[in-house]
Amino acid sequence: MTMTASQATRRPILAGRQTAASNATVTVAPPASRLSLRAPSESVAALSSALGLTLPTKPKTTASANARHALWLGPDEWLVIDETGADLAALLKPVAAFHSAVDVSHRNAAFVVSGKGAATAINAGCPQDLSLAAFPAGAASRTILHKTEIVLFRTGDDEFRVECWRSFADYAFTFLTEAARDA
Repeated sequence: MTMTASQATRRPILAGRQTAASNATVTVAPPASRLSLRAPSESVAALSSALGLTLPTKPKTTASANARHALWLGPDEWLVIDETGADLAALLKPVAAFHSAVDVSHRNAAFVVSGKGAATAINAGCPQDLSLAAFPAGAASRTILHKTEIVLFRTGDDEFRVECWRSFADYAFTFLTEAARDA
């Protein structure tokens, strides 16, 4: 029997895994669609309109609307995450403004690290200052977690979304689990 793509059931990596420690919890985030977006400043308005949020243009900033988040990664680069699974590339298809949009939904895995020890758990492998003064809720950056490149998004005072490449997901989850137990 031949199966078509529409008949395939995609299983999220590490689905259902969670670690609850006294000060921090690490949970696999639900599936989301993701887009790696590159564009010059003159294209930002058209792309923002198509995405339904204003693309941020300053370091460490984000924009969110209706479970969609745009994270500034560089002067012409964003990671757009849609927690409803919307087809982000299709939204940008009619945009004539110069840009590059690549669906990276299945390249990444994400974890939610929460609790009063969340920043401490992440700092076990991330050299970035995660104090609220330096990295407030809504901040995001590309950084490292031990040996793994991540995109870190602070979604609340005591909550972070950690995005990493799927091939590093088990390593990152295990690292965060051990760090959460020590936090």
